[in-house]
Amino acid sequence: MRRFVTVMGLTISLFSSGSGGGHLSIKVESPAFGYGDFIPIKYTCDSLDISPPISWRNVPENAKSFVIIMDDPDAPIGTFTHWVVYDIPADRTSLPEDFPKEKQVGEIKQGVNDFRRIGYGGPCPPPGKPHRYFFKVYALDIDSLGLPPGATRRQVEEKINGHIIAKGELMGRYGR
Repeated sequence: MRRFVTVMGLTISLFSSGSGGGHLSIKVESPAFGYGDFIPIKYTCDSLDISPPISWRNVPENAKSFVIIMDDPDAPIGTFTHWVVYDIPADRTSLPEDFPKEKQVGEIKQGVNDFRRIGYGGPCPPPGKPHRYFFKVYALDIDSLGLPPGATRRQVEEKINGHIIAKGELMGRYGR
């Protein structure tokens, strides 16, 4: 069941775990910035271009793995994918700052971003209005997507379809 709540002029969609196929909500956070805040420069292409620390909570007990997708829906060419991480084991509820830009780190796999590189690619918008960057965390009812390291966002999204049991997001902004 989906419910809509209006708070200070913003309509927020709430999901409940009824028979309507909705998803429970995960709380996604970073000590580096809050929801809607500006992302510190060190996490962008204008500086170190390292990933910020990300954590998530309010996870369903039956979650077997997680996926993280970071994107920029404000990019001039359409939604731009900055980070694809999958097969994150259920006992992990965070990724540290400067997560290695390798295809596989332990059991965790990373895909190709729209910079055509593996791992995190930080905000790098053209001059103008600040862009929004969404760190989306999905809890899944499967242990693994069955994909090799280096998968594309499209491949990951095809595999998570029908397996999402909860999701949440953190949005940060960055502009030049």
